[in-house]
Amino acid sequence: MLTSCIATDTLSPYQFIRDGGTMVSSGEMFELGFFSPANSQNRYLGIWYKKVSNRTVVWVANRDAPLNSTSGVFEISSNGILQLVYVGNNFNTTIWSSSFVSSMNVTNPVAQILDTGNLVVTEESNTIWQSFDHPGDTYLPGMKVGKDLITGIDRQWTSWKSLDDPSSGQYAIYMDTKGFPQIFQRRGSKLHTRFGPWNGVRFSGMPSLIQNPTSVNEFVINDKEIYFKVHVHSSVVSRMYLDPEGDLTRMIWVDLTQSWSLILAAITTDSCSAYGLCGPYGICNSRSFPVCSCIEGFEPKHIEEWNAADWSSGCVLRTPLGCGNGTEHGFRRFSGVKIPDTRTAWYNLSMNLKECEMKCSRNCSCTAYAGLDIRNGGSGCLLWFGDLMDVREYNETQELYIRMARSELASVTNQDSASNKKKTVVIAVVSTSICLVMACLTLAVYARIKKRKSYMKRQGKTNLRNILNYNLENFISLCVNVVSSYDGRKEDIDLPFFSLPTIAKSTSNFSVTNKLGQGGFGPVYKGILEDGREIAVKRLSKSSKQGLDEFKNEVRCIAKLQHRNLVKLIGYCIQGDETMLIYEYMANKSLDLIIFDTNGSSMLDWPQRFHIIHGIARGLLYLHQDSRLRVIHRDLKAANILLDNDMNPKISDFGLARRFKGIETEANTNKVVGTYGYISPEYAVHGLFSVKSDVFSFGVMVLEIVSGKKNRDFSHEQHRDNLLGHAWELFKEHRSLELANPQLRGMHADSEILRTIHIALLCVQHHAEDRPTMSYVVVMLDHEITLPSPKQPAFYNGVSLPQIIASSSNPTDSTVNNVTMTLLDGR
Repeated sequence: MLTSCIATDTLSPYQFIRDGGTMVSSGEMFELGFFSPANSQNRYLGIWYKKVSNRTVVWVANRDAPLNSTSGVFEISSNGILQLVYVGNNFNTTIWSSSFVSSMNVTNPVAQILDTGNLVVTEESNTIWQSFDHPGDTYLPGMKVGKDLITGIDRQWTSWKSLDDPSSGQYAIYMDTKGFPQIFQRRGSKLHTRFGPWNGVRFSGMPSLIQNPTSVNEFVINDKEIYFKVHVHSSVVSRMYLDPEGDLTRMIWVDLTQSWSLILAAITTDSCSAYGLCGPYGICNSRSFPVCSCIEGFEPKHIEEWNAADWSSGCVLRTPLGCGNGTEHGFRRFSGVKIPDTRTAWYNLSMNLKECEMKCSRNCSCTAYAGLDIRNGGSGCLLWFGDLMDVREYNETQELYIRMARSELASVTNQDSASNKKKTVVIAVVSTSICLVMACLTLAVYARIKKRKSYMKRQGKTNLRNILNYNLENFISLCVNVVSSYDGRKEDIDLPFFSLPTIAKSTSNFSVTNKLGQGGFGPVYKGILEDGREIAVKRLSKSSKQGLDEFKNEVRCIAKLQHRNLVKLIGYCIQGDETMLIYEYMANKSLDLIIFDTNGSSMLDWPQRFHIIHGIARGLLYLHQDSRLRVIHRDLKAANILLDNDMNPKISDFGLARRFKGIETEANTNKVVGTYGYISPEYAVHGLFSVKSDVFSFGVMVLEIVSGKKNRDFSHEQHRDNLLGHAWELFKEHRSLELANPQLRGMHADSEILRTIHIALLCVQHHAEDRPTMSYVVVMLDHEITLPSPKQPAFYNGVSLPQIIASSSNPTDSTVNNVTMTLLDGR
């Protein structure tokens, strides 16, 4: 006799679920039942998040066989087959079933919905069937993407046809196991996008798929199965979703906003996304026009087609290869690319890069080779024996070595040398010509001044000296600028130019009343352009050598970055002896002017402070992980956080920032720069800076925002600890709330304040490896996950950075462990 089963996590033979009944996982994370998507009237059996209010569906059983009524019944047979049955008046029809082939003699099967979102059928402790082997449009943590080589199960995602229709759509994500395995996206029956092979960290064509503290990426390849899997912290609600338009994104549920938040765009759709757009040996660059070119050493196979933007025939070697003893061949190294299609490639997981090169060089059919794992200097070996397809430029560290004729390699070297020589000649001719013109102008001015009246003779000499000096400085500067413009290192920065008269007019000729402040770069003025835009003008001080370096660095760093929590650089002015940067104007000035001011601080309640903390964290996450360049700020402090009209924080002042490429995350320097109270210990003492240096500075700033006290100037009548040490002592004694500004307490936000202090203490731990990344900081701020216990902070028990370098005669230019310290006061 069948019995109805409602709101349990298991289903046994002779039990069933009618439309309206559900199964709920033991932790109430997922629910299974009948639903109708969006505007559809059809009924489907599916699984959705129970704790997520908008019922986000993650799996559909009968996606291609909808029910048109509420007469569906879900059951499990005595031999372990799940069935969705339409119950009619005179007959029953099986709409969907989980038919499988099993050698097991099933006698007591049980279906269960797990807190992972997986629907499983088990016989005692053996899994007979699971929904994770048959994904729909959603990837859940713990799910595999790939093939079981024993059973033949091929796990691939398929998009819905539309938001109203869960039937199989146009797009599918799958792992192709021919050659060396790689991930593809298919549109219909046609290859759409290739995400490339696994390089030890991520798939080479998916640079945004990086590991963070909330997840661990796993890639397995053996004789039984080949798959990719993501493990996520159990307290983080996360999914990857392939939408009907083919976009693949990773989302996390944000409790504070009751919504899904995008944290990863795994597919970046651009002009180079299409598979094999540039043909064999072509390379695609979405930032170039046209996007296709031939790999260096190759030329278009059919030049007429190529010039007509038909690149399908691709390119061929400029110098054909023979098949001799290999001595007439060599390999040219290419980096910053997505490596070619590996479906016809040969691989060996245990070879090193040198062995890989030797194996390729001995086989004249081998066209290229590469290492497999970028974490170990290119361990493992990939060999290509045919055309190189689907190569594109990426900010990637995996290197590709392509076989070419020795003469071609030599000609490349000679071309580079000739090009450099030609460039040098051009520089010399142009700069010499300009210098001669300037010299003539200077002599003309000199001759004119000599004709002045005798009673102005003394004054005239003074004017002559000044004018000569002025023109000398300008023509030397101009010569230098010309040379630097032709030295091959000029960066392509698309930044508007503002004339000096325009900026002078906007600032009332740099009026004192328009001056906003003074920094290491120079004074900052408010201005209003003719179109009504308010601007902030950073004017390089003529006496600031450091300021000139900062100017160049700031333009290089921030001109290419765009984020709501970064101050926007809108232009520059270099004219005469003036050098200026033009920014958007921030009406509420800098954070330090508010939180450290008694009157200003009283106007800032906890929600506003938390909003500022969260915005700074988002901006740092962008700099460290999501921007085109990985940027370490190196001078993060309250004075460098600007606030707009709505109190949105904007990270500013990138004069000391450093950029990184690829997966590079840390570096050493012999010159330590930054501000007392914010510099991490490994940077201060050893000159080692990384993203964790910024995390430390962020943690200090959070404690300052919560308390309204400066770390550097903090004092307490009962101890010598700085603000970090005081926060640590209060935390150990479970009195952290006492750290908060008194006006913040008792405002129904105590738990959030305590959590924020806890996160800040994790950020200021002494050892860099103990500190979280900014991606994990954002997750901790957004979610009520269990926080790890912090360890002792840096500069604890009253030991601060000034004390570390106290033996120096000059605390702003001292040496510790052979590292030069140029520490900046509050700017």
